[in-house]
Amino acid sequence: MRQGARDDRADDVPGDGRSETAAERADRQWQELVQEIRVAQTGVQILFGFLLTVVFTPHFHGLSQTDKTLYIVTVILGSMATGALIGPVAFHRIVSGRRIKPEAVAWASRLTFVGIVLLLATLTSALLLILRVATHDGIVPWIVAGVLAWYLVCWFALPLWARMRYTTEG
Repeated sequence: MRQGARDDRADDVPGDGRSETAAERADRQWQELVQEIRVAQTGVQILFGFLLTVVFTPHFHGLSQTDKTLYIVTVILGSMATGALIGPVAFHRIVSGRRIKPEAVAWASRLTFVGIVLLLATLTSALLLILRVATHDGIVPWIVAGVLAWYLVCWFALPLWARMRYTTEG
């Protein structure tokens, strides 16, 4: 046993190759989650900031009502994604020191997942809006559907496939 390690290892995950307490696991998971959030959070904040400026451009007022509605939906989705991806930080600040880190990690993970789904919707909506305005071409929905499929493969299908393929039963 490691020096200073606790004797009660009942909360270890059997067969995971680690020897950590629930608190150590929660600390590790929190650090991993924070790193993941940093990547998504930066992207969504830049996109959201850009979206906020569009309404103040002269070209915006010439958009069709459909495109203006699509813009509003995109801004709302971007705002919700930003909230969900910043949510774990506020959650951690509010519950810090309350000895509920495993629960905080679980809730922060859920908020992050919701944020990623909202980011997916924001990116898809923004792409649709931009391509509609830039091209007015009937192929736009097909391009957007292709990009959406790519996002779904990269963000969900591939990780789920790897999870099923490489996860061994304990």
